Amino acid sequence: MFGGNLRAAGYDEKNQKLIVELSSGTFAYERVSPETWRRFAKASSPWSFFRDNIEEEYTGKRIK
Repeated sequence: MFGGNLRAAGYDEKNQKLIVELSSGTFAYERVSPETWRRFAKASSPWSFFRDNIEEEYTGKRIK
């Protein structure tokens, strides 16, 4: 369960690309480190981690 507006997330480690599906659309975040992805995937509150560590640090591009 992701919580908040976060519906799903996936990561392409080779290209360091994070894909996040939010209630408002799907977004791609480039150059996200594997460590950031691991911390996000294991977070007790992925929605809070996303807002505090990804949304504020990386520029997302709407893909859907």
